[in-house]
Amino acid sequence: MEQEHNYTIQNFDQEVLREYDIRGVVGDNINENTAYTIGRTFGYIVKSKLESNTIATGYDGRLTSPKLHKALCEGLKDSGSKVLNIGMGPTPMTYFAHYHLDTDAVIMVTGSHNPSEYNGFKMVLNKTSFFAEDIQSLQKLIDYNKIELEEGQIINQDITTEYIKRNLLNISLKKKLKIAWDPGNGAMGKVTRAITEKLNNSENIIINEEVDGNFPNHHPDPTVPKNMVQLINTVIENDCDIGLGFDGDGDRLGVIDNLGNIVWADQYMLLLCSEIANIYQNPKIIMDVKCSKVFFDEAKKINCDPVMSRTGHSPIKEKMKELNSPLSGEMSGHICYGDDFYGYDDAMYVGLRLLRILSNESKPLNDLINIYPKTFSTPETRFDVDESRKFIIIDEVKERLKKEDKKIIDIDGVRVENEDGWFLMRASNTQNQLTCRAESISEKGLHKLIGIIEDQLSLSGISYKFTI
Repeated sequence: MEQEHNYTIQNFDQEVLREYDIRGVVGDNINENTAYTIGRTFGYIVKSKLESNTIATGYDGRLTSPKLHKALCEGLKDSGSKVLNIGMGPTPMTYFAHYHLDTDAVIMVTGSHNPSEYNGFKMVLNKTSFFAEDIQSLQKLIDYNKIELEEGQIINQDITTEYIKRNLLNISLKKKLKIAWDPGNGAMGKVTRAITEKLNNSENIIINEEVDGNFPNHHPDPTVPKNMVQLINTVIENDCDIGLGFDGDGDRLGVIDNLGNIVWADQYMLLLCSEIANIYQNPKIIMDVKCSKVFFDEAKKINCDPVMSRTGHSPIKEKMKELNSPLSGEMSGHICYGDDFYGYDDAMYVGLRLLRILSNESKPLNDLINIYPKTFSTPETRFDVDESRKFIIIDEVKERLKKEDKKIIDIDGVRVENEDGWFLMRASNTQNQLTCRAESISEKGLHKLIGIIEDQLSLSGISYKFTI
């Protein structure tokens, strides 16, 4: 058979083969041939493992996503795959296609919350995250020249209506709520208005609705406070009960309370736990190593069994299956529901569950959050380091702190607990960054913890000063 395009198979830049996905800068280490190669290699793997290869694909609203998606689909087609193209939309809609269309696998073209020049690919095979060594195996197929040219097909299939209907299933608000929504000009903007129009007992204000890969209003990452300013102002100016913000591909949720305060994921997760605790007997709730000690303490008090996990939506999803957990999450806002859902991270569904809980409460969101112990903490602080040094720095810190006889949790980076509170230092698996966070019961204690972090960074040649 002859190819009807000019795409070619090429070796991957090793830097783009990340832990949870493939991601890089378009025109630098990601291009259309990269996308085509992913299609050829991933399609081969699906067929070799399952003896069939129907694969759903989608893409986010980034400017480079359509051309990368087209090349990806051609690569899948040339691997002999039946490609179901669901078009532009949030990542969780592509995950939904896996179940709704009963496919063997899915690939989403998305740069997630990265800057606009980035893009990438998230993959799921047979309802299991395709990550870590799985991703590395794509290059090995090229090395061993295993992939052959075969004939497949591409079918366009719009499931937007079905996605909206499924997310609203069993969601009903008992009292009227005024809600501010900020899709951040990301892919969730495609469905936000349609969902709000079908959501009962709600008055809705939507900002930054238009999908625009230039992200003209703010960067689509709800874990960074400055990106939430517009949503905060919208909540305050319109006297809203809650504000919901989404990242670029719609799998991470940011929340603003009725007074305009940011409600971090480890805080609103406790509200989600309160509902889960009434459904299951002592359910195992998974949260990542970046989360507050308050979460783990308070979850136990409401008869949940909290489990600390390494960071990353892919390993957390697999941990959910292992422990039969109905709910899991991480500080970055990736929240996964196994209860009445599929176990993947859909920020819209999580937001709707939170609204349902809030509509059953007599108190406003701020009062519900304020019942938990007050702490002083840094936000999740990220800063750039040399890619080749990021994991080495963490190893250096770990060895030094071990010599000081510190209490260390090292399932993911270095989490240290002492009389002042705790702090975490870890290397990002998706970017050339270190992530740090500290939390204390006092302002003085927080500054002491920050001092330890800054000293450790300095000993590894990194000069960084925290602002809180």
